[in-house]
Amino acid sequence: MGNDSRTADDAMVIARSRQDPERFAVLFTRHAPAIKRYVIRRLGEDPAEDIVAETFTTAFERRESYDTARGDALPWLYGIATNLIGRYRRREVTLYRALSRTGADSVTEPFTDQVDQRVSATAVNRRLAAALAALPRAHRDTLLLVTWAELTYEQAAEALDVPVGTVRSRVNRARGKLRQALGDVDPTAITEETHR
Repeated sequence: MGNDSRTADDAMVIARSRQDPERFAVLFTRHAPAIKRYVIRRLGEDPAEDIVAETFTTAFERRESYDTARGDALPWLYGIATNLIGRYRRREVTLYRALSRTGADSVTEPFTDQVDQRVSATAVNRRLAAALAALPRAHRDTLLLVTWAELTYEQAAEALDVPVGTVRSRVNRARGKLRQALGDVDPTAITEETHR
């Protein structure tokens, strides 16, 4: 999830921002694009700017309690964003249900050049969206942090403040439910291939 110098820099930036608050802006510049992509995939374009801004505002307010032994701040930021997304849960489920009906993905649609691949993936995307909408929130949050945000199980555990075993269990259960809904198609492959 990033190189060692960047992760060491995150902890150092947070530590220095405690004395010099303007330094915290480095984290925004470094990580806001990834957080925004994640939020857009979960909720669409409309609330993304607000949630990203609120994520970094919350992080800034909590920087005194950040454990600088955790060099990479990205899992922490994903955890804050995921909690904020929880407030928009109804919108997220509505977005997945709309995707399941229309097949139009608000993240990849404007950027795709591979029309043939998109046409064949549309039916699978619809079923995937419906299956994601049906997952319990904790399972959906965990699975999407691992697949869309590309966090390791350890980073997802840190982001969600749960044990690694809980992450493994949630991801396993979520993938099983998605496999059932998709007729034994690997949901990880679908997410990675059709949402890049």
